[in-house]
Amino acid sequence: MDNSTTSTNYDPTIDYDPTTDYDYQNSAPCQKAEVRAFGAQLLPPLYSLVFVIGLIGNILVVLVLVQYKRLRSMTCIYLLNLAISDLFFLFTLPFWIDYKLKDNWVFGDAMCKFLSGLYYIGLYSEIFFIILLTVDRYLAIVHAVFALRARTVTFGLLSSSITWVLALLASFPGFYFSKTQWEFSHYTCSLHFHHESSKQWKEFQALKLNILGLVLPLLVMIVCYAGILKILLKRPNEKKAKAVRLIFVIMVTFFLFWTPYNLTVFVSAFQNVLFTDECEQSKQLDLAMQVTEVIAYTHCCVNPVIYVFVGDRFRKYLHQLFHRLLALRLAKWLPFLHIKSLERSSSMSPSTGEHELSVGF
Repeated sequence: MDNSTTSTNYDPTIDYDPTTDYDYQNSAPCQKAEVRAFGAQLLPPLYSLVFVIGLIGNILVVLVLVQYKRLRSMTCIYLLNLAISDLFFLFTLPFWIDYKLKDNWVFGDAMCKFLSGLYYIGLYSEIFFIILLTVDRYLAIVHAVFALRARTVTFGLLSSSITWVLALLASFPGFYFSKTQWEFSHYTCSLHFHHESSKQWKEFQALKLNILGLVLPLLVMIVCYAGILKILLKRPNEKKAKAVRLIFVIMVTFFLFWTPYNLTVFVSAFQNVLFTDECEQSKQLDLAMQVTEVIAYTHCCVNPVIYVFVGDRFRKYLHQLFHRLLALRLAKWLPFLHIKSLERSSSMSPSTGEHELSVGF
């Protein structure tokens, strides 16, 4: 790749953010110092909060799934992979925080590629596993007989492996074109496309994100939940309704948090066609990108919160987990706590007679 083509029109006041699907390297110089200052003040503290909450929440989800659910169903396998997707995404945040604070990439080219690739893998794998969870609920309720044969642990592991491969393929351009580069006074870590194809690649990235992250899951949601609703209206069933509720909330929440960002990326990629005052519109788009980006990134710590408020069984498992990890250990140091009572509480397990569809988690 010819590095000179990426720095010819470089503007040091432009925020080259490696976590977005756009750049302005082919646009005319445009002063954006105020936008950069706004991002430097707003993003690091918010990302830090998202990182802490998301890390704790998703680790607890993984512990609950492994300790109590023991991955005995396809749904649990998908939920575990969804939590891992969020953890991949979260792992990159401290590096972007440091990048925002210093306005200089200090981690080298290899880490730039690795972290950018990990960011995209986490994003696309999350999209795909939310789709799989929706299809899983559809099969369990609309095609119950077929689901008894298809919804197995083996198929769950196989489909999860294929999903990770697809996420890796979808993230490859972001990994391949991300690189560090010395720009006048500091190092950047961003997408650097060849000058001749920069516009086409930027538009391709925006279209890919919106097709895979908005259009595809929306179509799956419409088709699957239309079929589910039809069954529930014909034969109302409280257990089935509870089983659908959690996955429905997860998917709707994903749309609410990511759609503004996806649409902003799309408008950004095609701003030359949509707008005439490129500099002014570019500033507004940068500001919109920063705000919608914060909203989108916050999503990686939202799923555990959804499980707490919507998943009845998850709250029970979480209570037992805290008893096992904290209460029993505290009881050794605080004699007034009843150890036997705590042990009984922590060893409780849900009745084996409860059907998988009777709960949301």
